[in-house]
Amino acid sequence: MNTGKNRASLFGYLLAEAMQSKQPISVLVIIYTTAREVLLLERADRPGFWQSVTGSRDDDEALSQTAKREVFEETGLDTGTYELTDWQQQNVYEIYPVWRHRYAPGVTHNTEHVFGLELAERQPVKISPREHLAYVWLPWQAAADKCFSPSNRAAIMQLPERGLR
Repeated sequence: MNTGKNRASLFGYLLAEAMQSKQPISVLVIIYTTAREVLLLERADRPGFWQSVTGSRDDDEALSQTAKREVFEETGLDTGTYELTDWQQQNVYEIYPVWRHRYAPGVTHNTEHVFGLELAERQPVKISPREHLAYVWLPWQAAADKCFSPSNRAAIMQLPERGLR
């Protein structure tokens, strides 16, 4: 038995697994109108689970860039046209067991950074069918009630306090 070769093989496997794994650092982007309507997306991998735009950071990109990329990938909206703000809020939460396989072995918690994207009015959305089944614009209270994620719900509940333009 060649333990050196087995260790090298295991190390290579773990390294490859880690390189393909999602980082436990993500963004949550609340997209809302000045009338306090909130955009929600229905997850393709979990029908009935509604959420705002979310996504993990790629490599060492700035979190604001992650937010911009995810908004475009998931909705087709160009954040350069609207006001994207970093809410300077972080949530640390336990990753649902059903999604832990996407992360490196042993990773159980994620740090989520909250952003807001304010639009003057509802905009047409082009969802990515790989990620989402549908979208809906709802008044902020109804949107908060529809979210499956407690941190997403809490962020939406802050809209009245955030002093919309």
